[in-house]
Amino acid sequence: MNAIIDYFQSIKIQGMGWLLLVCLYLFANQPIIIIVYLYLAAVMILRTWLAQFPYVAKIGLTVAYSLLMVIQIIFVSAVVFPLRGMSPMYFVTKLVGVVAVVLPLWVERFVTTNNQTVFYLPTVEEAATVSFDELRQSADTLSNLMSGVAEVKDKVSVAHVKTIIDDLPRHSSVRYINHGTLTPAYFEAVEATLNDEKLYLAVSNTGSAASEMISVFTRKQFNHVSLAFDRDLATIISYNGGDNVYPPGMNAETLEFFHQKTGASILVYSLPVTVAQKTFIRNKIAEINRDGSAYNMIGLVSKHSAKPNIMFCSQFVYQMLKLADIAYFDMKPGEVRPTDFIEQDYYKKLTFEYELKF
Repeated sequence: MNAIIDYFQSIKIQGMGWLLLVCLYLFANQPIIIIVYLYLAAVMILRTWLAQFPYVAKIGLTVAYSLLMVIQIIFVSAVVFPLRGMSPMYFVTKLVGVVAVVLPLWVERFVTTNNQTVFYLPTVEEAATVSFDELRQSADTLSNLMSGVAEVKDKVSVAHVKTIIDDLPRHSSVRYINHGTLTPAYFEAVEATLNDEKLYLAVSNTGSAASEMISVFTRKQFNHVSLAFDRDLATIISYNGGDNVYPPGMNAETLEFFHQKTGASILVYSLPVTVAQKTFIRNKIAEINRDGSAYNMIGLVSKHSAKPNIMFCSQFVYQMLKLADIAYFDMKPGEVRPTDFIEQDYYKKLTFEYELKF
């Protein structure tokens, strides 16, 4: 699995690019894949002629990109799609065809050497040395890539993608759509915990479609974090999709929310706080509940929020800790991942309380 991520990162495929590759594999037909090949070849050729390459290098790279594009088109036309509905090998060959989308990026990385803003072709000796090493590494990478395909396919299944796409109309990343979902009973329960000078962080592996998809990119088992005022998690809260009951945004959570697959689990930690700090967070949550909130779907990629109360789970928890002056590590809120609350605890501020397994 890690080999898949590391390979794409080595050629600068990040964020939305990953999602596009996954969508190509799951949904793209022959014309769409060919259009992608044509588009990327055109972009790389234009990039080559705008860069400060020697003239000979520009000609060589243009020919290389053009030949590669022709080979890609022939492969999907003569090998991949004729197998559709005829053989299970269609799925393997289509994976190769989708991975081939990024080959023009790899060609530039492999053929050229970057010396600040001036690019030059390596010597024959350098090329021979590099090519042997690259080929050996590529063989190992390909082996690891294929071994991780099954795991990725399970996480990025058609069912998961369909669930996420069907849920998108409920979301907004530019306006507040969740108002007043926290009831007076919730705040009464919080009030009863204020003398317990601890806050509780719950880092979880829920098994939801979104969590499974996110895990492909984060390479982490735990991809959700929540905040609670009591050890038993009766007051647990976070930013989530509302579980098709409430609008996406800041919502109270129940244990049923975390049990969406066999093997789901929650790690519960406590953080020492004062009554004043705990009260401050209670009041801030009440303010968000009154003013409105929304789940920051776009922020998962862009790392930014259009409005203050549009957040995702780890962004929300970190923001609460920071505003209450109890954040124990320093990061931009939009860049915090759920596991950072554990991994960035260099000063051992957290105390492990217990683990729940389903």
